Amino acid sequence: MTRFLVCLLLLSTLPASAGRPNILWIFIEDMSPLIGCYGDPVNTDKTPNIDALAKGGVRFSRCYVPAPVCSPCRSAMITGTYQTTTGLHNHRSSRTKAGAINLPAGITTIPQLFRKHGYLTFNSGKEDYNFVFENSDLYSIKGPRRDFGAWRNLPKGKPWFGQIQLAGGKSNTKKWNDKVNPDSVTPPPYLPNTALFRKWHAHHYDTVRQTDDDTRKILANLKADGLLENTIIFWFTDHGNNHSLRAKQFCTEAGTHVPLIISGADKRIRAGSVRNELTSTLDISATSLALAGIQIPSHYDGVDLFSPSFTPREYVISARDRCDYTIDYIRSVRSDRYRYIRNFLTDRPFLQPQYRDNRDYVVFLRQGHAAGTLPALTDEIFFGPRPREELYDIEQDPHEIKNLASDPAFAKILEQHRSILAEWQLRTDDKGQYPESDAGLREVLNQWKDKCVNPEYDRVRRSGSQ
Repeated sequence: MTRFLVCLLLLSTLPASAGRPNILWIFIEDMSPLIGCYGDPVNTDKTPNIDALAKGGVRFSRCYVPAPVCSPCRSAMITGTYQTTTGLHNHRSSRTKAGAINLPAGITTIPQLFRKHGYLTFNSGKEDYNFVFENSDLYSIKGPRRDFGAWRNLPKGKPWFGQIQLAGGKSNTKKWNDKVNPDSVTPPPYLPNTALFRKWHAHHYDTVRQTDDDTRKILANLKADGLLENTIIFWFTDHGNNHSLRAKQFCTEAGTHVPLIISGADKRIRAGSVRNELTSTLDISATSLALAGIQIPSHYDGVDLFSPSFTPREYVISARDRCDYTIDYIRSVRSDRYRYIRNFLTDRPFLQPQYRDNRDYVVFLRQGHAAGTLPALTDEIFFGPRPREELYDIEQDPHEIKNLASDPAFAKILEQHRSILAEWQLRTDDKGQYPESDAGLREVLNQWKDKCVNPEYDRVRRSGSQ
């Protein structure tokens, strides 16, 4: 283990291969940056492989996703364009012929661009794209589902762009031995500090540790095949953890802030450096092409993070729309210090009926609300009236507890962020502004039936049979 980590740390000092580099995305599900190299005290010295990857590359401390749920985020990244621009913003869309969504003219996926420029491509694991596609158009080989050396299935002699998907926060940790003691962790302050919530918070730490070991296996296979010296690795997640309820699926810090590490033998990647600029995972798409010497399409919403002309972002936009059968419409602006959240559907509570309703922690919250036994803050956040606007000072309030939107002292800052969002929605033609099509809603209604309780479904119910 020690010798392997030393080899990884020395990676950035090796000369780049004369050939074009391989590009590997290690793409993790549902995981927050509770990692040693991100300063997390619980996992200090418990994520040695991720930490070593960061020491051999660049760690980005403030990276955010365009959507805090799987399929819209992945659809955005694979096309390099905001999901709200391409109409891919509703979670788990385009899953039937009747509800099919085609990519707009001129939009090409990243794997197709790599293939056009002589690269082989593969994806081992989850895809989850909200548009019609043929796997063989994107990837040189099919699958396999879980393969920590998936590049070995490719023909030899050409560079490759590949993705290895890891379960991350969804990992089954029953056989994982180095478990976190639930009594050693504290849930976020908006959740009850009870044994139940400590159990789930500790579980997320366990999944991070298991993901570190999965990362070790991938890196060991690259080393064994002599590919570390000519492979640029992007290590990142699709959104925050899936058990805190105010993370996955929501435009909060916990839902949108993700780890990003880029490592490889390229002089532009300075080993051991930390970059604190605001970045988006859409920048991963653009930077991957740039490091392979491929021109970034003009419609891309990301930028080359290593370009000599790189200019830091002033803000990152994140968007939440329908998730499975739960209809919502939320946008957020993350600026250098503040987060602005615009809730467009204030007629429904934060904790709507949703896919996690049968989990013990959701049952606990709903029963506690009905009985009037929840802590006041928990009850207000999850079941209270939905504010039209939220504004948080992330430096002073990282858990986003004190909403400053109605504070006159922050009126100017509120207006600045409000204007940023309005301009962005107009410029990008944010498709969340328009009702979902009857075909799309009918697709959801046919699948989820009585779970579809939002009033938007009444339109298609009235229009005829499902």
